[in-house]
Amino acid sequence: MTLMEEASSGRVPQSIERVARKEGIDPAKLARLVAAGRVVIPGNVRREGLDPAGIGEMLAVKVNVNLGTSQNLDSAEVEVEKALAASEAGADAVMDLSTGGDLDLVRKKILAAVKVPLGTVPIYQAAVKQELTSQGMFDALERHARDGVDFVTVHAGVNKISLERLRQDPRLMGLVSRGGSLTMKYIADTGEENPYYQEFDYLLEIAREYELTLSLGDGLRPGCIEDASDRAKYMEFIMLGELVKRARAAGVQAMVEGPGHVPADEIETSVRAMKHLTGGAPLYLLGPLVTDVAPGYDHITAAMGGVIAGMAGADFLCATTPSEHLDLPNREDVIEGTYVTRIAAHAADLTRPGVRERARSWDLQMSRARAALDWDGQFQAAINPARAKQIRHRRGLETDTCTMCSELCAIRLAKEAMEKERDKDPKRA
Repeated sequence: MTLMEEASSGRVPQSIERVARKEGIDPAKLARLVAAGRVVIPGNVRREGLDPAGIGEMLAVKVNVNLGTSQNLDSAEVEVEKALAASEAGADAVMDLSTGGDLDLVRKKILAAVKVPLGTVPIYQAAVKQELTSQGMFDALERHARDGVDFVTVHAGVNKISLERLRQDPRLMGLVSRGGSLTMKYIADTGEENPYYQEFDYLLEIAREYELTLSLGDGLRPGCIEDASDRAKYMEFIMLGELVKRARAAGVQAMVEGPGHVPADEIETSVRAMKHLTGGAPLYLLGPLVTDVAPGYDHITAAMGGVIAGMAGADFLCATTPSEHLDLPNREDVIEGTYVTRIAAHAADLTRPGVRERARSWDLQMSRARAALDWDGQFQAAINPARAKQIRHRRGLETDTCTMCSELCAIRLAKEAMEKERDKDPKRA
């Protein structure tokens, strides 16, 4: 049986037990959410030593980090370093989006190096090997599954129907999804339907065999503010909602990917619509980026959108790095993007049902340390202790306050004033 089927039978598999302990949720309740398809726990049956992560309703917002070679920069060792750096910075999952060098080698090295779930986009390999055919696309997908990949992005919502909407409602930037554009190329070149959509039942058979979680890709996501919230995007989500239903019926875990570039005032509507159209499937978003004009700072524009999206119900945020739109991320970019996205995820957790109490206890820990001017306590509570310590000590001045306030520290002055007030009135001591 698949994980969904085991959970539906009343059992609580080990992976669900482990996630329940990490999340502080009743295992039986989590099993019901997995059975209903409202939570996914990616974990290929061939993967060993996996530290499972739960994604979805009543759970903390998770963070994925993209990495992978390009045709200009194709060092497997560098990508492994980036994967380890992302994991050490607290990423809940990583995705290998490699398109350069020995793709099989890169994928296997990352799988061996990290314990977090690994995702891939198999159509990239089919394209690089010049096997952009129905057989080539399925061969690539099964190869990734055999290697132990835990979840795969398949752009099954990019099909003749959705492309017709795009033709009738043209965009400024067209398609910015690499997998979506490759699928569009296949349809245009062959005149045939998208194989992942046309033969979705076969796709489900492969997913069942390997306990492969499907991440139904947003190939029509808007790539700029001008294109946000158009008909093509919503047509794709209607398609993906239908495919989620079919995946659940087959006992296959599925989540749904979302945009993209979306102005802040449209994010909540977009997320709630996606959740509604897909039956509450776990929602995986890139950003959304709330403006187009911040190259070099798009880890911040994405985090801004990620907070709003997480508050509205998004479950999984894909980290954006400072090099977005500019360059292949390096190790430092990956670390920065991971922490900034984790901050966005935590900010959303402070508002999420079933999560907010545990999330707020972390902030309370920091607040108590700050109130006591306890610097070691503040470092322990920091999301990135090393960064906090580095900034605190970079001038070599050791004081019991920060060097901005110094002797005018508001916390210390107020504490001293309150102590004097208590001394005046012993009854209040």
